[in-house]
Amino acid sequence: MENQFTYEDYQNTAEWLLSHTKHRPQVAVICGSGLGGLAEKVTQAQIFDYSEIPNFPRSTVPGHAGRLVFGFLNGRACVVMQGRFHLYEGYPLWKVAFPVRVFRLLGVDTLVVTNAAGGLNPKYEVGDIMLIRDHINMPGFSGQNPLRGPNEERFGVRFPPMSDAYDRHLRQMAHVTWKQMGEQRELQEGTYVMLAGPNFETVAESRLLQKLGADAVGMSTVPEVIVARHCGLRVFGFSLITNKVIMNYESLEKANHEEVLEAGKQAAQKLEQFISILVSCIPPLCNAS
Repeated sequence: MENQFTYEDYQNTAEWLLSHTKHRPQVAVICGSGLGGLAEKVTQAQIFDYSEIPNFPRSTVPGHAGRLVFGFLNGRACVVMQGRFHLYEGYPLWKVAFPVRVFRLLGVDTLVVTNAAGGLNPKYEVGDIMLIRDHINMPGFSGQNPLRGPNEERFGVRFPPMSDAYDRHLRQMAHVTWKQMGEQRELQEGTYVMLAGPNFETVAESRLLQKLGADAVGMSTVPEVIVARHCGLRVFGFSLITNKVIMNYESLEKANHEEVLEAGKQAAQKLEQFISILVSCIPPLCNAS
């Protein structure tokens, strides 16, 4: 189904938010499963439930609070999505990525995306943080793309490039910051693959994804990144490795969402601290090449 929202719908939502808050965010953060605690770090917070905001979808997944939080994260004007939307909830992808264009109209120039993901790379341990270098858009292979349908030129070009989707300067900055934090585990960097979900992967699927060069697998993030790049936002993203993907038939382990949220809890604070430091270091877009 093609995008049913008009440019005016995005504008109406943005204008409603601008008229209901004095905050003018530069950075938007989308919190993945179990990572909503970042919103608790926001000072001078002003909070809207998604249900209050015109045109906003609702978040229906445990671990996603469904609130939009405006304020300051480590001194930087931010808007934080405490919970996102997913294809598996029944939303078309243009609706999943709806908030990103609204953020653009609010004046945001940088999008930070986070998710909980399964580790495909055998070197990854539960609790590792993976800086996203690139992604594989599996739903895109079968025609599911948030930009499908008529192009809205006021947001971006018909055929946006994705070879530089995750900003190189911001990734370099993340590595420097991580070293300064003095963490024991190294900061991983790799490729995230998105599947539609909601089931976890079969062993054969996991082996295939690993062969394709994916390091972590999840059910989100890519639609928001595509739409963000289409409308000129700078992007960087992180996967919190909350489970190791099962790769052999002898294993008796099973992936489950509760385990994901539990593993997330322990490592989430580290990722939240990391992101709040990074957000304060992001240079304004006008200085970025």
